Amino acid sequence: MHGYSIILPTLTTHPAMSTSRRHFLKSAAAFTAAAAVAPLLAGAAPNKAFFEISLAEWSFHKSLFGNKISNLDFPVIAKKQYGIGVVEYVNQFFKDKAEDQKYLSELLLRCHDNGVKNHLIMVDGEGELGSPNEQERIKAVENHYKWVDAAKYLGCITVRVNAFGKGSAEDVQKAAADGLGRLAEYAQKAGINVIVENHGSYTSNGEWLLGTIQKVGRRNVGILPDFGNFCIRRDTGDLYQGKCIEEYDKYKAVQEWMPVAKGVSAKTFDFDAAGNCVETDYLKMFKIIKDSGFKGYVGIEYEGEKLSEEEGIKKTKALLEKVVQNLS
Repeated sequence: MHGYSIILPTLTTHPAMSTSRRHFLKSAAAFTAAAAVAPLLAGAAPNKAFFEISLAEWSFHKSLFGNKISNLDFPVIAKKQYGIGVVEYVNQFFKDKAEDQKYLSELLLRCHDNGVKNHLIMVDGEGELGSPNEQERIKAVENHYKWVDAAKYLGCITVRVNAFGKGSAEDVQKAAADGLGRLAEYAQKAGINVIVENHGSYTSNGEWLLGTIQKVGRRNVGILPDFGNFCIRRDTGDLYQGKCIEEYDKYKAVQEWMPVAKGVSAKTFDFDAAGNCVETDYLKMFKIIKDSGFKGYVGIEYEGEKLSEEEGIKKTKALLEKVVQNLS
């Protein structure tokens, strides 16, 4: 343990918020305050940017799935190789570790040793918060509790979740508002935000997603605008499979969402010779973001095939820095 030892509280089980759980959260918060101190501006774009750059772990999904690096390596790589001191985790890469005290302690110490701040955890695969089936929906809500606790423990302020469900747009929206509300009530006790990304199905529809968040009506619930994932109609008629034949206007969506945005996901796939993103006009997009008064984290999420993960991340970071220069 790097030459010293720290005694941490034991993780408790769900769903009840027991005295042990409250003690765990309180103790973890105290530990985080002491151990997870990191310079917020470590990943900031230059020239007094109106946002700070963070790095989304999904940018390394090929290396992670290929076991070339591990989740424990991620924050160290972010800081040492890219100079980014704020990170966003994906739960898929430490799926069975949400309640593993030893593992989370090691991750937190690595962040502390390298001056890295933990910002959020992206949570997938824990059930449908928008399921019209109440029993399934409540189970999904309870499945997310451990990730709220893990986020709190690591010093994050946010969990990103999905608002999926099977049924009509109206039924899923009603169910998702309920599921998100239940989860947000739990998360609020830990001081954690719950945000939904446009991540496919109904959530790719800007109007639907905004309406869902408005139905929840909680201050700790918001949106994580992603510059991809705006398909609202496919040639198969299926919500998930098939060629996309209609997309929601991404610039319109982001403009609609920014009043409730609690972060931004700067997704990139391809770049032109000048280093600009091919699929998104970053200058136009960030003009919208800046005009909204947004002050927060913008997470790099490179997902392209033509460049290596390293090249894609560096080009996205350079593009964000160029945007700041142009908009300052």
